[in-house]
Amino acid sequence: MLTKGDDFPLHQTPEPVAYSGTDRNFYDRYFFNGYAPDGSDFFAAAFGIYPHLNVADAHFCFIKDGVQHSLHASRELAMERLDLTCGPIAIRVEEPLKRLSISVEGEGIRAEIVFTGRAFPIEEPRFIHRIGPRTFMDYTRLTQNGHYTGWVEIDGVRTVLKPGTAGTRDRSWGVRPVGTSDAQPHGHGVVPQFFWQWTPINLPTRSVFFHINADAHGAPWNTRAVIAPDGAGHDGFTETPSAKLDAPLQPGTLWPAGGTLTVGGGDDPLTLTFEPLVRFQMRGLGYTSPTWGHGLYHGVLEVEREDIVLAEVDPKRMDNFHVQIVSRVTTSAGEVGTGVFEQLIFGAYAPLGLG
Repeated sequence: MLTKGDDFPLHQTPEPVAYSGTDRNFYDRYFFNGYAPDGSDFFAAAFGIYPHLNVADAHFCFIKDGVQHSLHASRELAMERLDLTCGPIAIRVEEPLKRLSISVEGEGIRAEIVFTGRAFPIEEPRFIHRIGPRTFMDYTRLTQNGHYTGWVEIDGVRTVLKPGTAGTRDRSWGVRPVGTSDAQPHGHGVVPQFFWQWTPINLPTRSVFFHINADAHGAPWNTRAVIAPDGAGHDGFTETPSAKLDAPLQPGTLWPAGGTLTVGGGDDPLTLTFEPLVRFQMRGLGYTSPTWGHGLYHGVLEVEREDIVLAEVDPKRMDNFHVQIVSRVTTSAGEVGTGVFEQLIFGAYAPLGLG
């Protein structure tokens, strides 16, 4: 099956571009979020391609007056991986690794947004995790902070993005659980567990990135902290020798109630304190959504709007565990910026008393 991609030097295997190895869970995804300096006007977008499931899906969200307006779309991929349009949502790569744009028009939600990177993207350590002998994930991700311009319109009311609107975008590809869940049991004594924190931060002249995946005892199996000055190239980052994030839970939830990130060792570490401003439910982008989970087949094309009243969300429902908390961030160096604190916890995690 030849497609447009075969006329570009993109091949990674002897197969045509339409085929991505042999794992049915292979995916290729874009993610964006953005917010004004005061945390208002939060928006997020995601676009995923699942070559071996013959599915593409996309999502766009905007928070206004306590309501998270979400637009979901899914279509048959038809094996063409260079078509970055899914119903009413489209992504355009204007300048690779620097500038991308998002267009939305459907179900009363419209947007035209441009992202421009602040520095070269960072490459996070390869994520490889197995549950017993079975591969749960094996993927690579690039992450980049940047500035946004443009507008979002909900039911005819337009919001122009405020000056200084910033955020994060990432690209990841590889293997994750996508599509219909694998019904094959893991075997006796295997208890699923997952702990994830991610804190991309926009400061006035630099970005700070931290993430951690850890086991049930709190031991990290993938973590990294990076400081990226504005304009830095791929060799202009500072790798911190150590990093630790202390963050209690909001009572009765698995959502973070702020926290303190400490990066660097020695006598003068950089500390960053998170003050929560706005909560975003990641199910609006398909993450853990029972209906719009990534890679699920909905037919030739399906589009649906979902409006989530954030004050009415049940924190004990599993599809509400995964959140991003837009936060004001203050550093020990006197900087004040904005970032997100993303968290997802399933199962045990001893440092927080979860059994």
